[in-house]
Order: sequence, then structure tokens, then C-alpha cells
Amino acid sequence: MLRFTSEDEFSLFRHSRTMHQGNRTSISGFFLLGLTVGSEQQLLIFALFLCMYVVTMVGNSLIVLAIIGDTHLHSPMYFFLANLSFTDICFTTTTVPKLLADIQSQNPTISFGGCLTQMYFFMLLVDLDNFLLAAMAYDRYIAICHPLHYVALLSPKRCALLVVIPWVISNLVSVLHLSLLSLLPFCDERVVPHFFCDLEPILRLACADTHINNLLILFVGGAVIFIPFSFILVSYILIGAAVLTVPSVKGKWKTFSTCASHLSAVSLFYGSIVGVYFLPASSYSAERDKVAAIMYTVVTPMMNPFIYSLRNKDMKRALRRLLSKNHLFLSW
Repeated sequence: MLRFTSEDEFSLFRHSRTMHQGNRTSISGFFLLGLTVGSEQQLLIFALFLCMYVVTMVGNSLIVLAIIGDTHLHSPMYFFLANLSFTDICFTTTTVPKLLADIQSQNPTISFGGCLTQMYFFMLLVDLDNFLLAAMAYDRYIAICHPLHYVALLSPKRCALLVVIPWVISNLVSVLHLSLLSLLPFCDERVVPHFFCDLEPILRLACADTHINNLLILFVGGAVIFIPFSFILVSYILIGAAVLTVPSVKGKWKTFSTCASHLSAVSLFYGSIVGVYFLPASSYSAERDKVAAIMYTVVTPMMNPFIYSLRNKDMKRALRRLLSKNHLFLSW
């Protein structure tokens, strides 16, 4: 597998290839540079990402199964959590298996159609994660600030709409990005300085003007990210104001502790998203983007089951029941 130990080496390689470029071509595929590590570290990186992927799959699957199997968890909060866990399973599967296959095969190529497919699911699922975190913030806001109206405001029908509508919006946004991208011509340059097909690195390989694509990322992508984030922010400001009215310190801590896990997940997710997509273009760094992408495509989905279960007595009880049932089943 071709590896570069620094961005300067990659820039020189790219410049030498560009000198030989001529006509715009109908590109057949891309070469993914992957992670810039030495050949002696490949096995360690493979084992590390394989372990993280297995933990992500097992942890999130247990969350989904525990919520489905325990009637005590059939509430809006856990409905949104089950959807978030399912989305995280799909989200991680979009990138990590391909990365593992590339490390093993030493041939990190992907067809143009495969690249578009990976980008479609990646954008769909990252946007969906974003909306689900907003829905979970809304759930906490209603539970703390309007507990008497909780059942009416978060009826099964409204909960379903809070999941279905984000699926529709995320799908439309992904299709819009890819429709414009598929119209662009590409030169002979096929090297993507990333471990998966992301929109920003692919746009940098286009021969035509990508001004419209960049504006779409800024305004549509910005809206999809920052409107839910603003909603989360406002929700927690109102929650904070409500918590301050609780007379006892113990009561304040108990009320706010129900939001601690969600705040941790929000901070981890949005911190890495902003680091990739919304810093100035002049500060672009392929290595920084890879690190941030690993945070929200691998680390965050892996950590979410721990974040949402370690401090949640109901979830821990449901997980124990699930595991005990499986143990009895296996013993038979």
C-alpha cells in the first residue's frame, strides 16, 4: 500500500502526477491513501480498528436489543436511543470494513460508483445522527421543563415523525450533494488523502469549478448541522434555567444528571464535525481531517453505548436481563 510519512511528500507526489495530467477524463475509480503509518505498524492499526469495530457493533446491538426486549424501556427517550444506536452501527459499517480490507489487501482502491455509494450512506447517516441528537435533547427538555405534558407532546406518532422526517431530509441532502458531484469532470489525479470517500477530498480532485458544490456544503450542510445544534443549545439553556429553580443542591444534580450522558455524546460528535467541515479552507490539513473523522466515525459510535448505559440504572438492568437470557439460552 502506498504511504506518505508527511503532507510534504504527498504534495510532491500529487504535483508530479499533475504535471502529467492532460485531458479531463471519465474517472473509473480512486486510490485511498488511508492512514499515514509505517508498514511495520499496519498490523497494529488493523487490530486496533478491528477491536473498535467489534466493540461498536456489539455495544450498539446490545443497546437496541435491550430496549426492544424490555417493556420498561418503551419510552420516547429509549426509542430515540435505539435509533441512534442502529444509526451508529450503519455509520461505522460504512467506513471501517473498507478500511480494514484496504489494510489487508494492500490495494486501497475504490470504484467511482463505490465511492459515490459510500459518500451517500456516510452523509445520510452523519446527518441522521445529528437530527437524532436534537430529538434526544427535545425529549430531555420536555421531561424536565414540561413533565405534565410529556405524554401528549411526545406521543408515539410524534416520536415516529421525529425519526422519519430526519430520514427524508438526510436522504434529500445526500442526493443533492451527489447529484452535483456526479456532473463534475475529473482529471487523471485519483489519489484521495483519506481512508474513505468524503465529499471535501473528492471535490479537490475535480477539474471543473466547484464553487457551487462548496456553497452547497456551506449553506445546506451548515444548516443541517447548525440548526439541530442550535436547537440542542437552546434546549439545554432552558433546561439549565429550570434546574436553577430546584431548591436543593441534590435535586439540581439529580435533575441535570439525566442529561449528562447526552451532553457528553453531543460534545464528542459536534467537536469533531466542526473540526472537519467548518474551519477555513486555508487551514485545511489532510492529517487533521483524518484524526477528526476517526473521532466521529469510529470513536463516538464506540463510546455511545458506554456513555448512555454506565450511569443509567434502567439500561444496566435491561442489559443484565438480556445477557442472562442469552446465557440461559446458550447453556441449553
